[in-house]
Amino acid sequence: MLNMTPIDNPSPESAQGAGGRAQLSVGLVLLDQFTLAAFSCFVDVLRLSADLGGGSRQIHTAWRVMSVDGRPRTSSAGIVLEVASALAEDPGEFDYVAICGGNDYPNTHLPKSLLDWVRRAADSRARLLGICTGTFALAQAGVVGSRSVCVHWNVLDDFRARFPKTRAAVDHLFIDEGDLITCAGSTAAIDLGLYLVARHCGREKALQTVRHMMLQGIRQGRQPQAHFYADLAGIKDERVRQAAHYIEQRMDSLPTLDAIARYVGLGRRQLTRAFQHALGISPMEFQRSLRIEYGSWLLVNSHSSITQIAMDCGFSDCAHFSREFRGRFGMSPRQFQRQGR
Repeated sequence: MLNMTPIDNPSPESAQGAGGRAQLSVGLVLLDQFTLAAFSCFVDVLRLSADLGGGSRQIHTAWRVMSVDGRPRTSSAGIVLEVASALAEDPGEFDYVAICGGNDYPNTHLPKSLLDWVRRAADSRARLLGICTGTFALAQAGVVGSRSVCVHWNVLDDFRARFPKTRAAVDHLFIDEGDLITCAGSTAAIDLGLYLVARHCGREKALQTVRHMMLQGIRQGRQPQAHFYADLAGIKDERVRQAAHYIEQRMDSLPTLDAIARYVGLGRRQLTRAFQHALGISPMEFQRSLRIEYGSWLLVNSHSSITQIAMDCGFSDCAHFSREFRGRFGMSPRQFQRQGR
């Protein structure tokens, strides 16, 4: 298989489809509890670039939704989706095979027929796509090899624990390794779809989709996820890891020290001592650090005022946010914003 250098500005690979064939074809495999947003975002990019005026005819792009047995699959939202067929006899009939995962990623007993089919796809002309936690299935099938993969920050610890030899990153929306492209899921699936459309059908088709979806533009794969994640790979204290994860999950509703301590079954003082021993800071200092990181991302990637960003990050006023920000980055939020943009 090819292992091409990742690129972020693809040029069209073909101006016209050969013999009436769509310029871009994708076979999508739905896993149990697949993430509806990631799947629908990706397939709607294909749909809106396939025809003029949102006509949805599979002219420039084509897709087929499949499952292992051809039966409907239930999304993580509980919505049941019909599929077109079971797994295609020849995965090489597609340009790309996309494995769409979701909440079933802890499952270590995926059907052998699925894993065998993924391996056949890897050996065919098709390139592989890992959408959301579909990357777990690709790794379980043993087709990732030495390539780097992109996963959602929320499942990074789980992925590293299961596949410690695979380089997993959360500082991209998606990562292109030539014959394997993996994306974080959620709205990053839009960016991956636009990337493929621009590559195969031309940038004009991608921009057509951008207009239909009322997007601000096309984000590059190297753009970081909107994540506020502390890398605790070297921390052995499971209580600290659980508490840190609890804080990360509640950035929009900051928990109190008592709530964090109750979550991990410790007293306030015990939890504080555990954090000090493991990280050299208190739980509240850890929380404040994540809030500043959140603010730094918003300064560059949102159009909110600095006052609004300060409030969104849980600070009482802009002055408090500015003091904390300057202490962390050595510059004011305004200076950081100008430099980042």
